[in-house]
Amino acid sequence: MEKVIEENKQGTSLVLEQNDQNTKKLFIESYGCQMNFSDSEIVASILSEQGYNTTQNLEEADLVLVNTCSIRDKAEQTVRKRLEQYNAIKKINPSMKVGVLGCMAERLKSKFLEEEKIVDMVVGPDAYKDIPNLLKEVEEGRDAINVILSKEETYGDISPVRLNSNGVTAFVSITRGCDNMCTFCVVPFTRGRERSRDPQSIMSEIKDLYEKGFKEVTLLGQNVDSYLWYGGGLKKDFEKATKMQKATAVDFAQLLDMCAGAYPKMRFRFSTSNPQDMHDEVLYVMAKHHNICKYIHLPVQSGSTRILHEMNRQHTREEYMALVDRIYKILPEISLSQDMITGFPTETEEDHKDTLSLMEYVKYDFGYMFAYSERPGTLAARKMKDDVPETIKKRRLQEIVDLQQKLGLERTQRFLGQTVEVLIEKQSKRSDAHWSGRNSQNTMVVFPKENYKVGDFVLVKVTDCTSATLIGEAVGYSEMN
Repeated sequence: MEKVIEENKQGTSLVLEQNDQNTKKLFIESYGCQMNFSDSEIVASILSEQGYNTTQNLEEADLVLVNTCSIRDKAEQTVRKRLEQYNAIKKINPSMKVGVLGCMAERLKSKFLEEEKIVDMVVGPDAYKDIPNLLKEVEEGRDAINVILSKEETYGDISPVRLNSNGVTAFVSITRGCDNMCTFCVVPFTRGRERSRDPQSIMSEIKDLYEKGFKEVTLLGQNVDSYLWYGGGLKKDFEKATKMQKATAVDFAQLLDMCAGAYPKMRFRFSTSNPQDMHDEVLYVMAKHHNICKYIHLPVQSGSTRILHEMNRQHTREEYMALVDRIYKILPEISLSQDMITGFPTETEEDHKDTLSLMEYVKYDFGYMFAYSERPGTLAARKMKDDVPETIKKRRLQEIVDLQQKLGLERTQRFLGQTVEVLIEKQSKRSDAHWSGRNSQNTMVVFPKENYKVGDFVLVKVTDCTSATLIGEAVGYSEMN
């Protein structure tokens, strides 16, 4: 997954309902992409069976876990600072154990234990079921590490607890790993090869969420469009599948259709899409169902075909633009967002201008924009010199951000005077007299509370906007209620 949650600079400490039988305290904090937050729910579920309740009070924790991200250097530096803070508290409370989970754990492996001595346990993304055994190793005074990548693990048999939940929206993981070897990305090395989860386990998890009153599900994967379940393991082995396996295989368009059809009173989103794997069948399924949100996060990374080739992206500028044309034709009301990296090795001013012109062509509603940072272990780090000066990276990034703000305002202005359907998720951050929720296009909408409540689908007439937020007044309930 390429979209990374950067807004919360301190990460998110996650809390679930308490089990009165549990006597130990778990503090778990997540950084990075939505997949990490989903994984933390799996970990909390596993540890709940081991006698742990979660807490937001770091000082009282028996076990502290940080679920980490390696996508950018800034994320790793943030985690290192947090580990220092954990260890300062550990000096006061020596019985407290500290563990690192996720992509950074997989990438740095034994370095945390052997060189830095700042954690007791290191657990990769495919080894969460082994945490109880690793805790025993720690209790017996031994360093504990499991970063073995799996070809089968999807955690489809784990019923995740919902951490820090608003009771309205939830993530459901449908794939793990990635087969796209983009030269800038560590994900294939930290999360392994791509494999898909049994659709029946996905539907069971969604059924459980529906029965608990959840109203929206986001289907998650590093690359959801390449979802393919055939009863086997890795997607790359599909050619070896039997005729029966191929005949009964389920792809992403079919899975999306199953979800939306089975639960017409729930909304469905998905993230992340890869341009090379997005097929028109998915777009037609989105058009068919009102309850599939009209929003696609469609990372491009660069508007230059030459740089896309250097990045090992499996599409050109022209192919991406053709896909966008089809998306707008089939789904005229769609919102699109992007991931953009500026300052990739060898990027010229002409390449940068290609990125700006692509943004103008697509007219993204919003985006996630970053200056390139070298990630150890990637092909770019091994083979390419990071040759774009930081001053140029910063200037180009600012130009991209400025353009996106302009485009974002133009895109939100299209809703002025319209009535949009909003799922109320929470109270507005700026006013306790207003609700906040998203419309189908993933734009935040703020409006007076009146007699509505969290979890209601409400029709809101838009009267004003900023580049990222719609402002309006509720005019009634939606038929989705």
